[in-house]
Amino acid sequence: MSYRALVLFDIDGSLVRRAGPHHREALIAGVRKVTGIETTTDGIPVQGMLDPVILSMMMRRAGLPRAAIRRAMPEIVRAAERYYLRVCPALEDKHCPGAGPALAKLERRGILLGLVTGNLTRIGWRKLQRAGLGVHFRFGAFGEMAGTRGALARLAIREARRQGWIARDAPVSLIGDSLADVLAARQNRIRAIAVATGLTPKQDLEALQPDYLLRDLRQLRLRMVESALLNPAAVRRAKPA
Repeated sequence: MSYRALVLFDIDGSLVRRAGPHHREALIAGVRKVTGIETTTDGIPVQGMLDPVILSMMMRRAGLPRAAIRRAMPEIVRAAERYYLRVCPALEDKHCPGAGPALAKLERRGILLGLVTGNLTRIGWRKLQRAGLGVHFRFGAFGEMAGTRGALARLAIREARRQGWIARDAPVSLIGDSLADVLAARQNRIRAIAVATGLTPKQDLEALQPDYLLRDLRQLRLRMVESALLNPAAVRRAKPA
């Protein structure tokens, strides 16, 4: 099946928010299980970061050498994922405003939906499953698959094209709530749609000049993701829904 466009979504702060401490606890538990070291995410600016980068910072702050971190990382990732699968609560009431209706509308229109997220693979899928949103997504690029969010977006776009899901000239958009999401879109020359539903102040998002800056996903319009990208430097605010 060929889709008319591709829309890539971040998860935390874009689709789901206030999901509780379980994700951070899973990272801490993963490090503890594998290394025996107590760590914390306190003081780490996790907004927009990839989980493996957060894990590396946690362990570096605890004094672990880089070589030891690299060796332990695959096992830590698996341990963190297993922990999260056990403790993730129901998240149906943790949607960002408009998330469910927006995904359903895009899907009905014949638009391919994918994920570009810093979450580890099984954590990301579990979070969306518990939120009741996972059914809308066909594939994703997750935190352990590349070193930067821009590289994750590139992986997702290449996979969609390789599978024949979208044509090479199909419009591609990335929707997210962090500066890293806007930068990832710019690095891949795709449409950047910022949503002010996360922790990043709206004025900081605006400073990066996304193609659209939305209060939340209730303001998302089909024309924003279906039209060709004509002026990547333009800043446009959606009119209130």
